[in-house]
Order: sequence, then C-alpha cells, then structure tokens
Amino acid sequence: MWKPMLPELGEIPNSKDWNYEIKYDGFRGLLFIDENSFEFKSRNGNDLSSIFPEVYEFYQEHRELFQPFLPLQLDGELVMLLSPYHASFSKVQQRGRMRSKERIQAEYERFPCSFLVFDLLVFKGQDIRKQSYPKRKETLEQLFKDLELPLHPSPGNPRVIQLIPSYRKLNDVWNLVRDYDGEGIVAKSKKSAWEEGKRTSLWIKDKNWIHITAFITRLDSKNGYYYIGVYDGGQVVEVGLFYFGISKEEKDALNQVIKQNTVSVSGSFRIVEPAICVEVKFLEKVAENELREPHFVSFRFDIKPEDCTLEKYKVDLLNMPKEVEITHPDKPLWEGIDKVTYLGYMREIYGFIQPFLQDRLLTVIRYPHGVMGESFYQKNCPDYAPDFIKTIKHEDIDYIICNDLRTYLWLGNQLAFEFHVPFNTYKQKGTSEIVFDLDPPSRDHFQLAVKAATLIKQQADQLHLHSFIKTSGNKGLQVYIPLPKTYSYDDTAIFMEFLARSVLTNHEDIFTIERLKKNRKNRLYLDYIQHGKGKTIVAPYSVRGNEEGLVATPLYWDEVDEELSPKTFTIEVVRKRTRNLGCPFWKIDLVREEQPFDEIIQFLKKQ
Repeated sequence: MWKPMLPELGEIPNSKDWNYEIKYDGFRGLLFIDENSFEFKSRNGNDLSSIFPEVYEFYQEHRELFQPFLPLQLDGELVMLLSPYHASFSKVQQRGRMRSKERIQAEYERFPCSFLVFDLLVFKGQDIRKQSYPKRKETLEQLFKDLELPLHPSPGNPRVIQLIPSYRKLNDVWNLVRDYDGEGIVAKSKKSAWEEGKRTSLWIKDKNWIHITAFITRLDSKNGYYYIGVYDGGQVVEVGLFYFGISKEEKDALNQVIKQNTVSVSGSFRIVEPAICVEVKFLEKVAENELREPHFVSFRFDIKPEDCTLEKYKVDLLNMPKEVEITHPDKPLWEGIDKVTYLGYMREIYGFIQPFLQDRLLTVIRYPHGVMGESFYQKNCPDYAPDFIKTIKHEDIDYIICNDLRTYLWLGNQLAFEFHVPFNTYKQKGTSEIVFDLDPPSRDHFQLAVKAATLIKQQADQLHLHSFIKTSGNKGLQVYIPLPKTYSYDDTAIFMEFLARSVLTNHEDIFTIERLKKNRKNRLYLDYIQHGKGKTIVAPYSVRGNEEGLVATPLYWDEVDEELSPKTFTIEVVRKRTRNLGCPFWKIDLVREEQPFDEIIQFLKKQ
C-alpha cells in the first residue's frame, strides 16, 4: 500500500522560494500506468477504478497517446468539480459508497468526476521523486501539453485527467480560493522532493476558514467537547462545538473556570451562563448546530456575550470580502427571505454566475425596499461606489464591469436583484452566442415554451449544434447556442430568423413572430429580434424581482418536459441544485469549437 506525502497545517509562507496550488476536497489518488496494467489506488490502498470508472475509460479511449510516456505514475486528487476552483466532497463521498454497477455508470455519465494531478513520480519508467518540485512540475506540465489534457481544472470536461497548475503569487491564489469558496491552498517549497509517507514542513496547507465569535454554553466532561452559542433576541441558540485547536494550558484554565461557574449539571454536561467568548474557525456549516472541522482560535476578552448574536453569526457565515460591508442584514426582501439570506445565495452561487457576467456591460434592477417596493434600472455606476468597482464608458454610460466577488456582493448589498447582460463582452464587436427567448403570454401557458424549446433543440440537433436551456425566472424559457468564434449580429440574425420560422411552420396556432402583443392571441412569441446589439438578457442564476424570488435557472434537457414548472426554482431550490447537480452550462465553452456554425451561416446566406 502506498503512503502519500502530506503537508503540514500552518501559516502559508509568502516567499519567492515557494509555489502555490489550490487545494481540492476529494479522495487522494495515485495512478500508475504501464504497458500491461492500470492501477488507480486511494491513500488507503483501495481500488478507485471500479467506483470511478471514468478515469480508466478515458485512458482506454486515448491509450495510444499515453504509450510514449509509459510507465507513468501520477499523484493527485479525485474530485467532483462544481467550479474550476471548488469541488464537492459530499458528492464524491456519495459516489464512493456506491456498489451497484448500473448506478455508478448512470452517475458518472451525468456527473463525471475528475482526477486532478499535481505531481509526477515516474515518467517514461524513470523515478523522478527526488527531483525538485519545480522540475517535476515542469515535466508534468509538458506531459499534459503533449497529451492535450486540460492545463486547469475544467468542470464537465470529458478529458477527466486534468492538471492542478502552480502559481507564484500567493495573493492571486487566495483571491481565487476565497471568491469561489475553495477548500484552501498548499504551499510547496521549490527545493522539496517527493517523500513517501512523510508529513513535511516543505509542503504547508491552510484552509479557507470561516471565523465566528460565540460564547461557551456547556462542556461535555466525558469527551472534552465545548459547545458554543449565540443570542437570538434573549434566547441562547447553540451553533456548534469544538475540541481541536486549544492548547493544554488553555484547556486546563478553561475547564477550571467552567467548573467554578457551572450553573447546572445534566449527565456529563456542565452548563454555564454566557460569559466566556471565543473565536472559532471551521470550513462550513453542515447543519443547524453542526460545523465542519471546527477549531478553537482564541479567547475574545475584548467582546461581551451580548455582542455574539445570531444576526452577526449569519453575516460571519458568508465569509465576505473585507471590502464589502453588509448593512441591515435582517431587512425583509421577499416573504421569508431577508437580506443576509439573499447575500448567502449570491455568495454561494458566484462561481456559477461569474462566467456570464465577465466583461459584460451590466444593467441591474434594484429594489431598495424589497420586492414589494419600487424598483429602478441602474446602468450608470453611482458616484458613491467604492474604488474597487471597475467601469467602462460606453455611449455616455459608465457601466459597471462585474468581474470579481467584491463587486458582485457590493451590488447585492445595494439590493440589485436582477442582473441583465448583453450578448457580447465589451471587448467584442459581435457575439459568440445565440440566445432564443421563448415568451409565453402567461405562466399558465408555460408548456408552450416547453414545446417551442423542444422543437428548437430538435432543429439544433439536426444541424449538429449543441444547445443549452434555462428558465427565464418568470414565465418563459431561453435557449443558448454557443458559437465557435465572434460573429456579427447581422449573421446571427439570419440564423435566428431561420430557426424561428422553422419552429413556426405547422404551429401558427400556438406560436407567433408578431411583435405587437395585441395581435398574439395567447400564442407564444418567438422573439428572435431580441437577440441583437445593445439588447440584454437576464443572466443565468440571477434572481428575479417577482414575489416568489424565482431564479433564471440552467436546466438539463431531460428536465424539460410536461412536468416542468418555472415556480419550482426558488433561491433555496437552486442552492440545493448547484450543490447536488453542478451547473448544466459548464460545457458551453467546451463545445464551442465543435459547433459547425460557419457552414450553416454560409449556406443560409446563399439561400
């Protein structure tokens, strides 16, 4: 059984003598391949290939590419990627428990895991573990280029063996980890060799901790766990417990104070009045009173128990960028949803919405008093915006460019609900996407949108075009077709009209291309003119300003059927979807180059 080299937990050094990698949450794995064998083992020596067959099957399909480099041994992490910088440990853990071959096959076909490689131990049969880290990494990067494997983690990419790149600037890596809620960072000394079974200070890890303040409520004298709580009004609410991180001296002193101030005993529990304030760090909240990997940080003699409130706890859970201040976190926005809940959704969804906001001239709809109050469109950046907000001047409008988490959450704190984006970035003169807006007369006619979307997909499939679909967050559906390069809006207009008229054929009784609402007669409007220069569409994952707070939600095509309802996709439902299903749109950039749009548009122009 192999024993992995392991990092120590500590403070990450910021030095030119170190390089940095993003740490992903999954199963550590060692992959050994030679001409006659394929061994994929966990750190416990268990075979991973039977439960995660996608890695073996990918190798089998590309066996000839690997042959010149064998024997080969790779060290890495088996993960379920939700974004390029964040993996779901619970999802990979769920797969790890599966034993049914049929269930495993179905799961990996829809949600393939990736083997993220960060080290190379054997190359062309030569043991290179004693080489320095930069030398091994350089050889590994060249190997991935030669094999045409992804040089960065890539969710949804069928090329499931992918590289974890090395970074030189610590701040750049921390920004990615914090923005995308990644697990943490591993710093690696440039002089480190790979040493089996050794936990070494030449590799140092630190995690993306969430810090909270709370007071101690009780001690379980049987196992030494300390329970912590906060005030909700005048009531004490327990939020978790901790055991690790506290020194023996601190523990002895704390136990003595608890013993002297015990107000009651229940079984093994010594209960105390709120008085002892502490700072605790952990990775995530997993239940109402359960924290993942909680660690004691310090006593907080500078604050009072009354300062430890449920409201502050909810804000601390967001792990907000320090530049963004949350004001009025308990402000009601929708029925049952306050501002801190909305910002929690935004914080969690950022990795999914960000690719659709990147470099786009942003228009938002703000609701200063929640959904029941007045709203207004905002295109111009307000004068009071902080310095970190970046803008682009276009046609006398100072548009906000939302390329980072700080900007996104600042807009959220300003109660921007709807994020609308044009069909091109400010760097493009044309567009590299087509978006078809399917607008039924009301939610009661939503099945018309389902019918139209199904017909558009059939047309796209016949043209060998990949298509994607999302709800509008209100009453309709929107179909996306990514393009292999930038095309003029004149070109895309030709295709849009062709597709609209194709769908309209034999369905004039339920569809229309009539612009005037009064002439539509309860038919679905095939809005092909909406896709044009200067026009906008609601971004995927944007919340809408309707009374339910519905979300413009990317879907898998097999979800688009007679059971589909736009009312399903609330903030809480979409949070759970992304955790469990990932993003149906992650493959948009992966399939662009496969789209035969050149041939299609040239043919249509001739017609």
